[in-house]
Amino acid sequence: MNHATAPGAAESEEAVYRADFAMGEHSARHLRRILRLYLTGWRMTEIADAAELALTELIANVVRHVPGRRCQTFIFRLPGGEGVRVEVADASPAVPRVGGGEVLDDGGRGLVLVDALADKWGVEMRGDGGGKTVWFECLAVAAPVTRPARPAPRP
Repeated sequence: MNHATAPGAAESEEAVYRADFAMGEHSARHLRRILRLYLTGWRMTEIADAAELALTELIANVVRHVPGRRCQTFIFRLPGGEGVRVEVADASPAVPRVGGGEVLDDGGRGLVLVDALADKWGVEMRGDGGGKTVWFECLAVAAPVTRPARPAPRP
């Protein structure tokens, strides 16, 4: 059984998590848990739901479309703590497509969801044609700056 624990103080400053294994029935659940632990440690819980769902869709694509279901998953904290970048790399040269199916199809909406949930996303093909990396970024919401009210000028 896989276990994930919250990163300690030193680990929460580390900007990357990496996993390399074949995806199975419970892999998305475990990776969501790990992602949430990192986001909690980085104080970015406001983006956890969106990032977890987008990660789930990328893992579902691996399970459905990649022979052997093997991939590498990376979680990066963006510079300055502005958000998170998640990458899922695999050896399949097949380029993922956005939508394209019928309205009542069982699948084909994963990247539509990623597009709706993430601030940025994309696909980078390996130069040797041996695979790709699908990635997304979710930006943390900055707390609004509140300034004290100024007193009205005196006449």
